[in-house]
Amino acid sequence: MPLTPADDAFAAALRPRLPEDTLRPAEPRHLEEPRGRWRGTSRWVALPRTVQEVSALVTACAEARVGLVPWGGGTGLVGGQVAPDGPPPLLLSLDRMTAIRAVHPRENVMVAEAGAVLADVQEAARGADRLFALSLASEGTARIGGLLSTNAGGVNVLRYGNARDQVLGLEAVLPDGQIWHGLKRLRKDNTGYDLRNLLIGAEGTLGVITAAALKLAPRPAATGTALLVVHSPAAALDLLALARDHLGEMVSAFELIGRMGFDFLREALPDLRQPFATGPEWCVLVELGLPRGMDPQTALEELFASGLAAGLVSDGVVAQSTQQAAEFWTLREHIPEANRRIGAISSHDVSLPLEALPAFIPEGLARIAALGPFRVNCFGHLGDGNLHYNVFPPKGGTKADHQALREEIKRTIHDLVHQMGGSVSAEHGIGRLKVADLERYGDPAKLAAMRAIKAALDPAGIMNPGAVLRLPPG
Repeated sequence: MPLTPADDAFAAALRPRLPEDTLRPAEPRHLEEPRGRWRGTSRWVALPRTVQEVSALVTACAEARVGLVPWGGGTGLVGGQVAPDGPPPLLLSLDRMTAIRAVHPRENVMVAEAGAVLADVQEAARGADRLFALSLASEGTARIGGLLSTNAGGVNVLRYGNARDQVLGLEAVLPDGQIWHGLKRLRKDNTGYDLRNLLIGAEGTLGVITAAALKLAPRPAATGTALLVVHSPAAALDLLALARDHLGEMVSAFELIGRMGFDFLREALPDLRQPFATGPEWCVLVELGLPRGMDPQTALEELFASGLAAGLVSDGVVAQSTQQAAEFWTLREHIPEANRRIGAISSHDVSLPLEALPAFIPEGLARIAALGPFRVNCFGHLGDGNLHYNVFPPKGGTKADHQALREEIKRTIHDLVHQMGGSVSAEHGIGRLKVADLERYGDPAKLAAMRAIKAALDPAGIMNPGAVLRLPPG
């Protein structure tokens, strides 16, 4: 049976079940996504304040067979937060559910509602002399619910793991309106199936996350940051191994930046100060988080010396102040903005086994060159095998000039990633952008299990319809 629209009649029937100001007309920001590929059709957005109100909303949608799309900070890059097809769904915004419910420093746990902005969660952890390690460029607007629903990555995965690795328990509303009270602070709990990890990464297709018990970590006593010039991606991987041999889990981030990244920053954001007169062919941005008694500058200088002796490193700059370290990170975090201004024909968020990366990067370049004189900006989280491998028009051209080749470019890169045992969705999720990719590259048994789980938990198909799994015909 097809879904029905969240139209004015549905809104009128819903209003008496909720506080007076819960339902509002959708604003333009609710219908947009950062890359401008889709525009949502929703007419109404609900803004609940409590999990009980979320439950009432989901129950009403289930009874009326109305689709429901959770909306967090709107920063997702694969279209999971907008529904351009099918009957217009109800949007559910967590903007009002922003409370930090509790902080337990001795347990290294914080309980935060799903609408809490990541930067506010980090600040609350800092206030307790703790660290919430999830960190990414959109942390000033991205919200915890969306980050967990997409199993976000970011720059600290190497040391602390993806979003799912930083969660102990969840509170969530399931597709029939039931509240799952799974907000435990336990590090060991083997009481049956792990619904926590089922909902994390499900992109709102199996329920609505309303709060989470988040893992905190001790704050490093000192941090150190350096940009080190390496001869190649293979040398960068060898340097990472060297760093971990010397420093173990004290390596917090290890980011690969290619010359094209520096060139794009100079072209699109010329006011950003760069540490090199000419961008190096390859370099790594390294951050260490050290305990008391260790000096980060000494540790980085020793790493540079060891890398130089091993023939891996040729130059580098160790940050001499927190301001200089921030400037290094500003460069890295503005690469996506430079990319946006130049205009990618096709962007790829991929991951590969670490040992495959040195072969993948030049092979990808060769295959793209066979399609045309395109520019490739390859950068990303080398420490966990996640690259952003984005293809741009020749200088002076525009992405509109080459849209006819977009699908072929994407297929070329994704086929190579799959061939090398990688993933075509490393940290941004499937959303609506990669539904066909999941069908093409996904393991058949996994896809069958996913469809069975969706049918069992959400038989009416109301939860974020069309995201992750294709809408059924009709």
